[in-house]
Amino acid sequence: MTQLGASGLVLNEKLLFEHSDPGRKGYSLSALDVPEASLPDELCRDEISGFPELSEVDVVRHFTRLSTWNYGVDSGFYPLGSCTMKYNPKVNEVAARMPGLVDVHPATPQHLTQGTLGLMYHLQEALAEISGFAAVTVQPAAGAHGELAGMLTIRAWHEARGNARSKVLIPDTAHGTNPATASLAGYDVVPIASNGGVLSVAEVEAHMDDDVAALMVTNPNTLGLFETNIEEICKVVHERGGLVYCDGANLNALMGIARPGDMGIDVMHFNLHKTFSTPHGGGGPGSGPVGVVAELIPFLPKPFVVQDGDDYRLDDDRPQSIGRLLAFNGNFGIMLRAYAYIRSMGAAGLRHASEIAVLNANYIRARLEGTYDLPYKNRSLHEVVFSDKDLEGGCHTLDVAKRLIDYGYHPPTIYFPLVVRGAIMIEPTETESQEILDEFCEAMIAIAGEARDNPDLLHDAPQLPRVRRLDETTAARKPKLKWKEG
Repeated sequence: MTQLGASGLVLNEKLLFEHSDPGRKGYSLSALDVPEASLPDELCRDEISGFPELSEVDVVRHFTRLSTWNYGVDSGFYPLGSCTMKYNPKVNEVAARMPGLVDVHPATPQHLTQGTLGLMYHLQEALAEISGFAAVTVQPAAGAHGELAGMLTIRAWHEARGNARSKVLIPDTAHGTNPATASLAGYDVVPIASNGGVLSVAEVEAHMDDDVAALMVTNPNTLGLFETNIEEICKVVHERGGLVYCDGANLNALMGIARPGDMGIDVMHFNLHKTFSTPHGGGGPGSGPVGVVAELIPFLPKPFVVQDGDDYRLDDDRPQSIGRLLAFNGNFGIMLRAYAYIRSMGAAGLRHASEIAVLNANYIRARLEGTYDLPYKNRSLHEVVFSDKDLEGGCHTLDVAKRLIDYGYHPPTIYFPLVVRGAIMIEPTETESQEILDEFCEAMIAIAGEARDNPDLLHDAPQLPRVRRLDETTAARKPKLKWKEG
């Protein structure tokens, strides 16, 4: 790019070279043969006030430099617990950019989109097989959106039976978004205390009554522990006419090994960005498919992708459905990446991924136990939660997180789950090698030693990155809101 056009348009490379004019400062609409009437007058301008004139190399160097300041899973270990920040294989990105798939308009007639509809259908079937549910919808646009779809499906099922209920039980070890989702779906949230890091049957029985619509459980839970009583707990809930919702955030610990649908779970959402290696964060797009037992299929969002013989279609004739939750039928590019991941891994590969994820978490657990407090001694699954209880020098979890930045690592999740005071939640995923895990553990051990011998190193960390420690308290209490300025 030599410069922006006088019209303010960013021109692609082909147009630039075809219509460049060394004697002009920009490129006019007429030079591109764009009819002036095609753009409203209020959207056209002759110049951008204060806009700099820059060469291509200046622009490229500026944005390349900025990109090197970012931290991502492509540049280093990302042990963010409960988020499953696994590497996104580039073959998924190649598949997602195939012209025949990426250029399909969502309003294209169904007889011309059999390939995309077929991919959505087979992704639904693959997710159903992996999870043990009778059916899966891929319409929800994010994990939280999938949670809401699942809870609205539960509400619709109860109302169709003339048995509207008002409460949802949520353990203190459940995923952090669950209470907000239950409330948004119109339910009162009833917290349940865990016992030894897991949910007890007796605790569920004590809270279960005829006004409870569902229990929202995360399995494995946010302590990285498997809910060993899950089958009996589901039985207790079902006997009182309730349903069991499972947050699928931690499916990376179970994939190919155990299926939530076989445990008695009725509804579960998937996080494709966690378990199935699609892009994570950045505000989207996302995808949060929802799996259900057979009895709940009629209530899923519509339209639903179905197969008729050799053809695929969107089934909109679903009178009990909770309705459409998205303008079209989900974020297809994310589904495509997940489908590519599943097909490239195969059943054995998916299971192996979970096995390595569990092995890696327990390796870190074994190496750091004794250096950091381990509040729950149960064998971990995909993640492990330590605390700052044994740190010396007046150092706390936040100090450890900030100091890790100086060692070149993204900090793990801190102060969550709330059931652990000063929590340090580490999830290595299957992505990392033993060499990387050893380097990380050595850094954590060194930081614990610094807390003892030179605590100011931690209190003043991070010292090496371009941005030092922020005054987070003042930022939270006195935020600078640009929309309020002026």
